Amino acid sequence: MPKFVIERELPGAGKLTAGDLQGVSQKSCSVLRELGPEIQWVQSYVTDDKIYCVYIAPSAELILEHAAKGGFPANSINEVRSIIDPTSSEA
Repeated sequence: MPKFVIERELPGAGKLTAGDLQGVSQKSCSVLRELGPEIQWVQSYVTDDKIYCVYIAPSAELILEHAAKGGFPANSINEVRSIIDPTSSEA
């Protein structure tokens, strides 16, 4: 199943409280349950003005549907083609 990185522009994201982030997470999980098991949220990274999310889904269209139903921005959706890390440099 494809993996995607979603960029969500959200000015002030880094200033969201733990309660705010919990509320966003609860809304996201609620929509994910509604959409079914094909789409999975792996994790998200919160920066000052953006949130980067990693999802597993059959298509970018399903991620857009999740965003629309949850009221979340999805400014860009990019399919992951490869994953590398420091061990990738080893022979």
